[in-house]
Amino acid sequence: MSTTHENPESTAAGSKPCVAVVFGGRSSEHSVSLITARSVLRAIDRDTWDVVSVGISTDGAWFLYSQEELEALLDEQPMAQLPVGRRRVSLPLQTGDSRLLIHDSDEHGAALTRGRHVDIVFPLLHGPFGEDGTLQGLLELADLPYVGCGVAASAIGMDKHFMKLAFQAAGLEVGPYTVVHDRTWRTNPQGVHRAVAELGFPVFVKPARAGSSFGITRVDDPSGLDAAIETAREHDRKLVIEAGIDGREIECAVLGGHGTDDARASLPGEIEVQGHAFYDFEAKYLEDDGAALSCPAKLPEDVIDTLRREAVRAFHAVDGEGLARCDFFVTPDHRVIINEINTMPGFTPISMYPRMWDASGLQYSALIDELITLALERPVGLR
Repeated sequence: MSTTHENPESTAAGSKPCVAVVFGGRSSEHSVSLITARSVLRAIDRDTWDVVSVGISTDGAWFLYSQEELEALLDEQPMAQLPVGRRRVSLPLQTGDSRLLIHDSDEHGAALTRGRHVDIVFPLLHGPFGEDGTLQGLLELADLPYVGCGVAASAIGMDKHFMKLAFQAAGLEVGPYTVVHDRTWRTNPQGVHRAVAELGFPVFVKPARAGSSFGITRVDDPSGLDAAIETAREHDRKLVIEAGIDGREIECAVLGGHGTDDARASLPGEIEVQGHAFYDFEAKYLEDDGAALSCPAKLPEDVIDTLRREAVRAFHAVDGEGLARCDFFVTPDHRVIINEINTMPGFTPISMYPRMWDASGLQYSALIDELITLALERPVGLR
């Protein structure tokens, strides 16, 4: 295992491209991001890429944090939070300066700043302040290429309300839902109850701008609605409440550059949740046997073709780049209904995105290589 912050000075000409793997962050998905980063750092090809790893604390501090430190932290506490490191990091926000600025001190305690050349950033943050376009905007200001969707696609993909509007505008079928804003719940809770009753039970109450199944509750009758809403409001004051759909949960992974015709979809996979009412946080991240994946899903070939085609359409509907995971329902009569898109899906060893690509013939390390290569080919700024 190699240290990821040796030799922080500028990279010499002709050396391997440097990838800054960034993880942690201010969202409730901070710990999930650490698990994802450990998996990527273990698999990234060090013969092809030079790697520097950067942690972001829960209060937003950036600092160097080595792979060894991350491994030790997660071995001790699987759902840990990053302690703030000594060597702080910042970005110069002008064009043509692709460095991490490392703020340290010498043996006499005097402040010392060094530059570490970076060719590309691999952001592995989930949720707000990382996956929602905010970090992507910062990297655009810093003139640094990065893996994954741009500012607009990230923001749309983070907000389940605007995501559904984009899908509907593109002609994709979306299930029935209602949006509950903070002001509506505070001033007219009876109206919220009426809108949900029109959807019919069961419903799923979700924070509009959170991921990893945080704050999601299945509600089977009106008596459980208020508590579910308050649970979701702990994560976001804007909620989406979706009607339950009689259908199989099918996922599809998408990979593509910044063009309009080069995205491609993996074989679709079906999640079979075991021991849980739905595909919740524990099943996703903490239990190796919490969910089984069947890939390709046992569906007729024409339905598989439709799923792959609709996944690419959904990717383009939000102007996606790099990667995304699209989640669908397939009804008993084989209607394909889009549920949501995730622009930074989990990369843990049990995450569905890399597992579907593996089943489609693209192994984990090669997938990471392709994502970085695609991002290096993409310009920053308007495109």
